[in-house]
Amino acid sequence: MIEIVRADITTLRMDAIVNAANETLLGGGGVDGAIHRAAGKGLLANCRAIPEVRPRVRCPTGEARITPGFDLPARHVIHTVGPVWEGGDAGEPELLASCYRSVFALCRAHGIGSVALPAISCGVFRFPLREAVAIALRETHAALRLREHAVCFCAFSDEVRNAYRVALAR
Repeated sequence: MIEIVRADITTLRMDAIVNAANETLLGGGGVDGAIHRAAGKGLLANCRAIPEVRPRVRCPTGEARITPGFDLPARHVIHTVGPVWEGGDAGEPELLASCYRSVFALCRAHGIGSVALPAISCGVFRFPLREAVAIALRETHAALRLREHAVCFCAFSDEVRNAYRVALAR
């Protein structure tokens, strides 16, 4: 099941919400900052405890990590790092697809039945919205063939919500 809503992702009561994070996992702007603020200090402490794979990188671009939700209504936060758009010739589409595959792999591994996702990389990382939505839906449909999940695409604007609606209708 796929649902599209315009909402504050930090308010959704789901098994997991997805954080469009940066590689440090220590918070930032946009969705990342909002999730860290709403989850409370426990989230930051838990993220600090995730081992670095190289200096200042706890989660490389295209991968995902899972933490408890702490003060959020969601039981878990799945952090994934989307690519910064550099024009499309630096592997950005494949890295974004890898984000979704990594998120759904963690959902399967942790028995997560409901997950809310933001528009990964579509904010300050400048990924073109239509292309990002197409990748998100393609990877979600592939994941739903493997295991049933309740998937909620949580849009931060009418433009993003409408992009998901149009793409899903195709």
